[in-house]
Amino acid sequence: MNTNKIIYIAAISSLLMGFTSCEDEDGNPYPDGNGAVSVSKVFLLDASDTTGHKEREVEFARLGQTLRLEGSGFGGTTKVLVNGYETYFNTALTTDNSMIFSLSGTTPVAGADESVRNKIQFVKSSGTYSYDFVIRAASPKITSISPSIPKPGETVKVSGVNLEEVSEVTLPGGISVSENIVNAPEDESGEWFTFVMPEGVSENGTITITGANGQAISGAYFNDFDCFITDFDGNGELGGWSATWKTDDLVDDPLNTGRGKVAMLIPHLGEADAKYENGINPGVDHIEFWATAGNDNANDDWTRMTSKIPAETSLTELAIQFDIYVDGVWNETGQLEISLANNLNSYGYGSANASAGNSGVVSGAAVWIPWFDKSNPEVLTPYTTESWQTVTIPFTEFGEFADGEAHTFQEVIDLRNSSSYKNFLVFASNANLKYGSEEGQTIEAKVFNTKIYLDNFRVVNTKSTTVSDF
Repeated sequence: MNTNKIIYIAAISSLLMGFTSCEDEDGNPYPDGNGAVSVSKVFLLDASDTTGHKEREVEFARLGQTLRLEGSGFGGTTKVLVNGYETYFNTALTTDNSMIFSLSGTTPVAGADESVRNKIQFVKSSGTYSYDFVIRAASPKITSISPSIPKPGETVKVSGVNLEEVSEVTLPGGISVSENIVNAPEDESGEWFTFVMPEGVSENGTITITGANGQAISGAYFNDFDCFITDFDGNGELGGWSATWKTDDLVDDPLNTGRGKVAMLIPHLGEADAKYENGINPGVDHIEFWATAGNDNANDDWTRMTSKIPAETSLTELAIQFDIYVDGVWNETGQLEISLANNLNSYGYGSANASAGNSGVVSGAAVWIPWFDKSNPEVLTPYTTESWQTVTIPFTEFGEFADGEAHTFQEVIDLRNSSSYKNFLVFASNANLKYGSEEGQTIEAKVFNTKIYLDNFRVVNTKSTTVSDF
């Protein structure tokens, strides 16, 4: 219960009780109760404000906020409609010159009929009086951008909440995009929009969007490859020993987007007389690694990244991102595993290296299975991409950092640098997927032969910003 708000409203109620009003001979408190309503000012009441401005004049308001209106003719109002939605108001907090009400969270915004959108209507026996006032949903927020390192001409999908009617995207370097923006259809309104990446964006950082509900700012990872791990084109040297794939195993970008060399999760898949030409057999817990050079390679000491990401940064704000293209459908079998260091002795979903709380085990791995949802394991969802997409794996999903405790980027650096072999690893596993201890809680692996391409592994800060209205 928000006691501050209750106390604050009670104080306003007390203040309003002290107002004087005119009465006619019959005791009617609003002799002109049938008069027109006129709004002169709208104030936001904010009991949680710590700056001493509990009340401020506003030109728009968001759902859930409490407003006080000044003007005349409020007496005698029987209904208040906001965007056509009947909104409760307390007559005890109403005078002829002041009215208080809260905007219900169920008030339609983008879905409101155009004839009543951004209007407050006062219904009286003498008629309905309308006041134009901008109503917005809760502040918009960006949760993902894909691909986040796009090439010119690629379509970028921005996902989040309350992203209705986006009209402008400002990219790093102040480059504005206002054309070729496609907003989500009505059944997914506010969940996403797309824009086309223009030429000439050389800087990296945040993107800012402007829509019906105001502005939102993404995490500072758009076009960002400063904290690279490897792009298979010279940034981040590959290792090469008997357990790894090597530079010669890389392939050209199958979509010819300009990404250069990329890695197949299962190299040479489908090539005659090549290893794994028919895929990975069921139950094979891992195949060779894609690995960085590791020990004695300057790129593999991630201390270098602290010039961009401070060592004390919380892991709740950081993630590993990479780009993926799936040629076909990925479903029912196959896992992608990433390890922060070359110290694995178990592989696949639920293994000790990919789980928290295993004493004596350095748990620095994460397993990504896009067709499997552990919250609903009975339903498998085929994973496809029509173009390059960005995958974001928070550091809080890696082994010992998934224990719910507070961790920092320095701990990631320490884990890698204290390992006997600090190669960063990416590889395919086709182990059976056991998601519970009971009988039947295992998804038996099948031949894994989906063509999957990977590129641009990097560390990014994903913390987005909620833009203040004041």
